[in-house]
Amino acid sequence: MLNSKLLRQETDVIAEKLALRQFDLDVELLKRIEQQRKELQQETQSLQALRNSKSKSIGQAKAKGEDIQPLLDEVSGLGDELKSKEQALNDLLEHLNEYLLTVPNVLHESVPTGKDESENQVVRHWGEKTTFDFEPKDHVDLGEALGLLDFERAAKLSGSRFAVMRGQLAQMQRALAQFMLDVHTQQHGYQETYLPLLVASDCLLGTGQLHKFADDFFTVKGERDLVLIPTAEVPLANLHRGEVIAYEQLPVKYVAQTPCFRSEAGSYGKDTRGMIRQHQFQKVELVQFVEPGKSYQAQDEICQQAEKILQLLELPYRVVVLCSGDTGFAATKTYDLDVWLPSQNTYREIASISNCEDFQARRMQCRFRHPNTNKPELVHTLNGSGVAVGRALVAILENYQNSDGSVTVPDVLRPYMGGREMIVCMK
Repeated sequence: MLNSKLLRQETDVIAEKLALRQFDLDVELLKRIEQQRKELQQETQSLQALRNSKSKSIGQAKAKGEDIQPLLDEVSGLGDELKSKEQALNDLLEHLNEYLLTVPNVLHESVPTGKDESENQVVRHWGEKTTFDFEPKDHVDLGEALGLLDFERAAKLSGSRFAVMRGQLAQMQRALAQFMLDVHTQQHGYQETYLPLLVASDCLLGTGQLHKFADDFFTVKGERDLVLIPTAEVPLANLHRGEVIAYEQLPVKYVAQTPCFRSEAGSYGKDTRGMIRQHQFQKVELVQFVEPGKSYQAQDEICQQAEKILQLLELPYRVVVLCSGDTGFAATKTYDLDVWLPSQNTYREIASISNCEDFQARRMQCRFRHPNTNKPELVHTLNGSGVAVGRALVAILENYQNSDGSVTVPDVLRPYMGGREMIVCMK
């Protein structure tokens, strides 16, 4: 959520900045609410001052033995009027708050201007695109030919956009997740975290996803309604909701490997083949809580940490900075890592690293105590994929395939797979 005071003071400036991400800020509404707020606040303060004055007069008249009933009647009337004005002010501020929950974050000045993903900017490449001396297959044909990937039985269980993996392929997915967790905990200083997969709507509100992506959630009805997490960012970022973190603890760094659940509303017809866009998938997520002033340095670090995973797996990739029209609702700036998929002859997203500054923290009231003032201030929150396990699996199948249909196991995964060097047909 944006700073309401700053929004009131610089409405037109903020509107111009939000227009870069194609969001039309209702300036007239904000100015009208601000004018009403000032009037109600002034009327409330005047009534409070008048009531205090009358109360003082009652005390003086009582001390003199005078009849105070007329004064009591006046104060009673003032009390009712004051209560009405205070309620009107609260209602107005609540209306403002509800609107602000629908307003996205302001972009960092370094974010390139653009209308959609076609205008994202490539920052750098790593690795050479994989080439073959035979006609490469996509991950679907490879997995099915190996007898290890089954979409037909998955559809029988749950419908489209689900997959059943078995044997060596299921083992590789588990190995990938374990490998990523080990790198991030042992080399990058993250604390591994086990999380609930069902969360309350307050958590989604805190991370800025409830209004924008409500149609993309799977809701579970029961004793109380809960939502299956779309990403581990949601529970991780809410771990310190309503808390004041000790300065000495910063930065707080969490990593979690979880299944993620998305209905993929609005994506009908996109990536219907295979495992690129599924309703259920595995992801390793990184979240940091840092002090303001250090969040962009932290974002670069998270990006490098996610890159390290792809480098160790020896998967070609590129780093892209998202343009204004493609940056997510809560983010001020986002980097995507796109991995090379030979079957599509293109790069596809495998990780997304975002800085939200204090946008989420203001919603969650997540703060730290400043060492100089000893006063609580909002932290900055960052999140990043470290990386998407299913898409890493897809990339390995396609980049490590052999002419006989087998798939070579990357060196770094072999210790996690009992020394196995090759995935071969199980039929």
